Amino acid sequence: DVQLQASGGGLVQAGGSLRLSCAVSGITFDDYAIGWFRQAPGKEREGVSCISRIDGTKYYEDSVKGRFTISSDNAQNTVYLQMSSLKPEDTAVYYCAADDARYFTGSSPTLYPYWGKGTLVTVSS
Repeated sequence: DVQLQASGGGLVQAGGSLRLSCAVSGITFDDYAIGWFRQAPGKEREGVSCISRIDGTKYYEDSVKGRFTISSDNAQNTVYLQMSSLKPEDTAVYYCAADDARYFTGSSPTLYPYWGKGTLVTVSS
């Protein structure tokens, strides 16, 4: 079974940093694209950042470019999202998800069939 476990959320002041981790199991890591998504109260879930392990493609949503960095650790089968210069509008539940299309095909949540439970990020002003 494909399993994803997100962790690392918490409460941080505006301008601070957090690193989210997504531990992946049950798949061949290189065969999947992994994405980070977030859902704020009253809003739709949106793609934040995605990585294709097979060719290294990285995607960032416009509002996080230059502030968030996605990376992966082959040995640990883990994908990280380093978040810096956090803003109150980054407050959301963050999820990681896997797409078995192998290459990055888009950031729409509907493209990712495998999901982990979310981790809450709260940025105070």
